[in-house]
Order: sequence, then C-alpha cells, then structure tokens
Amino acid sequence: MPHFVCLVTFTQQGLSQLSATTKRAEAFKQRAEQLGVKILATYWTLGIYDIVHIIEAPDQRTAASMAFSLGALGNVRTHTLPAFTAEEMRDHILEQVQTPYDLMRNG
Repeated sequence: MPHFVCLVTFTQQGLSQLSATTKRAEAFKQRAEQLGVKILATYWTLGIYDIVHIIEAPDQRTAASMAFSLGALGNVRTHTLPAFTAEEMRDHILEQVQTPYDLMRNG
C-alpha cells in the first residue's frame, strides 16, 4: 500500500487546546482507520511542523480525504506528501527517469 508523510501545524485553536493533542491524535487514528488509512507512526516535533504522521493509504484520494477530514476540525493544517521506499524508487520510479545522456544514447 502507498505511504505518505503528513506534516501538521497547529492552528491558533489547536494551540489553545494543546493539552488535548494526544487525545486528538488517538481520535484521528480511529477516524483514519474508518477511511482505510493506517497510521504507522506519529511524532510531535520542534520547528516548522508540530506533528509528523507516517501513514499508509490505498491511494492518493484516500490520503487526501484523511488530511481534509483532519484539517476540517480546525485544530491543524496539513501538508501531505507521497513517500517512496528504496525498492519503489529503484523498481518503479527510477526506471522511468531518462537523463539527457539516456535521450542522446537512445535518440
């Protein structure tokens, strides 16, 4: 199943209720499961992003639905990125990449 990285920042509303962040994360995990998304890991971070979720979803649409559902609650904003394992890069993505050298050689 495809993996995604969900970068999360708190809104003012989310910051004002910071003490409930772990409870909200648990509720989010349950909601994600209803959508067919598995939360593989959740980390609270320092810096630009406040939380990082590593998720598994059937497809981008499902991952987007999960992110929109989370953002609609008003506590956070999300930025969701597709993520690839080394195997996926090697076997499916890099084989499709053509460099200028490849184009000249095959051209």
